[in-house]
Amino acid sequence: MNRRRFLATSIAALLGAPAFAEQGDAALRAKIGSAIAKGLAFLDKSQKPDGSWSSPDYPAMTALCVMAHLRAPGGKFAKTKPANDGLDFVRKHAQPDGGIYARAMGNYNTSICLVTLVLADDRRDDKIIADARKFLIGGQVKNSVKPEQNGGWGYESGGKRGRPDLDNTVFALEALRAAETQRRTREIPGGPELDWEAAMDFVSRCQNNTATNKEPWASDDADNKGGFIYSPGDSPAGEVTTADGKKALRSYGSMTYAGVLSLIYADAKKDDPRIAAAIGWIQRHWSLDENPGQGAQGLFYYYHTMAKALSAGGSDELTTADGKRIHWRADLAQKLIALQKPDGSWASDNARWMEKDPVLVTCYCILALAFIHDRA
Repeated sequence: MNRRRFLATSIAALLGAPAFAEQGDAALRAKIGSAIAKGLAFLDKSQKPDGSWSSPDYPAMTALCVMAHLRAPGGKFAKTKPANDGLDFVRKHAQPDGGIYARAMGNYNTSICLVTLVLADDRRDDKIIADARKFLIGGQVKNSVKPEQNGGWGYESGGKRGRPDLDNTVFALEALRAAETQRRTREIPGGPELDWEAAMDFVSRCQNNTATNKEPWASDDADNKGGFIYSPGDSPAGEVTTADGKKALRSYGSMTYAGVLSLIYADAKKDDPRIAAAIGWIQRHWSLDENPGQGAQGLFYYYHTMAKALSAGGSDELTTADGKRIHWRADLAQKLIALQKPDGSWASDNARWMEKDPVLVTCYCILALAFIHDRA
């Protein structure tokens, strides 16, 4: 296998996509491929003359659209003009400090742009990638006056904008693991090293699991054990009172999948009790109709993170609390295909987390379907 193909399969396996296709349902695979092609056609029509999509202030949006092209089955969309123009737009936002952003949200934008550049696998981007990696490593929170925040990432470097959270952390860990895989494959001399143990500790402090999280809000009550929240001490899903009268923070779906992904990127093993506890929560709260704990809010991000996390974890089947066996790949694919609009786009009726933007949501759905495709 040549170096380029080895790198592509290594990073695909790392970031959730299966490294090799398995024989599956040919009809479903064909439907997935058709839905992805329609979605990409919508994105191509939505691209701006400067190569960007949606807001030019957030190069991560353009990077997600390029990523959708790069991940599409067969590679036939990877070198198209929209993808190349989008890559050029991303490159133009490389900053002197190593970040890839416009005016704000340095960590968030850099993380998504870095993954896209790694997937593009162009040696001309080596310096941008190395600088972005260094920027993100420098953005990990350390020596915080609130120790529970150490090890994570917020929107800005060093937690300058608010506290670190699991959403920014999973994007940063994905980017750093991808960059590390590429660096080792190419035998590029190393730079600064990330404190992976501190990152894993931060992720653990976002989980309702008292065996591994000693934060006072963590709970093992039946409804929340194993699930994840947004940040230590903060859950948009709210607070609950457990049977013993304790105040606990409610776990919810999208962050639970983000927690599983984060642990995998930080090199936790498949039998890690934190992952096992999270899968237990997922099986007890299985749904394709809502983001458990958040309802319609963040529903498409939930689908995207679900596909990525379950693929990365190697799970082909789940079992619900009542013993029902769930073939999640086929079920999720069929759900997304049914939700696609005639023009090829997807969008939510709920505006939370920008999910009324059809460009953003279409990227989420294309990526989710791409993770599913080769194992359909």
